[in-house]
Amino acid sequence: MKNSKYLNTISSKDDISTLPLRLVGGTIFAAHGAQKLFAWFGGYGLEGTGQFMESLGLSPGYLMAMLAGSAEFFGGLLLILGLLTRPAALALAVTMIVAIFSVHFENGLFMSNNGYEFALALFSITVALLIQGGGRYSLDRFIARKYFN
Repeated sequence: MKNSKYLNTISSKDDISTLPLRLVGGTIFAAHGAQKLFAWFGGYGLEGTGQFMESLGLSPGYLMAMLAGSAEFFGGLLLILGLLTRPAALALAVTMIVAIFSVHFENGLFMSNNGYEFALALFSITVALLIQGGGRYSLDRFIARKYFN
């Protein structure tokens, strides 16, 4: 491949193992982001999510809701497409770290107590995608082969 400063961002292993991670993780993230941004799927939208974030000490709440919701919604869509997989995964990993330590950590591991196990599983998905990239069936790989080969 030709040398390019952008290639490391979109390069990925020629592997299909990332496909289920991208599709499942991306769908979950996009749905959770839609709850925060648009009040879809039983969510509270920006106002309600912003008030919740403000109550956690994440100020200004509305902006934090917009940032988290946008990272989840748009990052999730990017994961599904396999486009800019690594930057999307990084943004989502940071979002999950914030969620774990600002909302769930004090409740312990288990979801039944509003613990961090689900956020930790999503964090693990994002770290795997950050390491591997989008994989064989991703737009990243298509672009890398078409324009940097």
